[in-house]
Amino acid sequence: MRKLDQRGVAAFEFCIVAVAIFTLIYAIFDLGRYAIAMQSLRSLAGAGARAAMINACYTDAAVKKTTTVTCSGDYTTDAQKRALVPFLYAGGLTPTVTTVTGASAVTVTASLQGFSMMFPTIWGSSFNNPSASTLIPLPN
Repeated sequence: MRKLDQRGVAAFEFCIVAVAIFTLIYAIFDLGRYAIAMQSLRSLAGAGARAAMINACYTDAAVKKTTTVTCSGDYTTDAQKRALVPFLYAGGLTPTVTTVTGASAVTVTASLQGFSMMFPTIWGSSFNNPSASTLIPLPN
């Protein structure tokens, strides 16, 4: 029986295994980037909630019910946002913070429009444009 030529088999096997390993490493890197963005948005929503409570929601007049509570807008400056969550400004993106007054609570939402996963063939668009919210109960 004649022996087959085995040259190049190791290189071919490496290529097959390398594609799977590098795809896995890239997916882990991409999920880590998303996790950092979500944690940064949660921190930014918390900071926005604290600023809204101090500047509008829990003023003396609001607590004593001599005026209606209207907490709307963004009470954090761009410099405060950059100092708190510098990762969100990478790639020219800018996070937004919105405050909306409801019947019994104020919702502070931090979002990052334009954020997209770097590997959309795996994730699709489900992780694009993340946002995080914080609820502040209104004074009784």
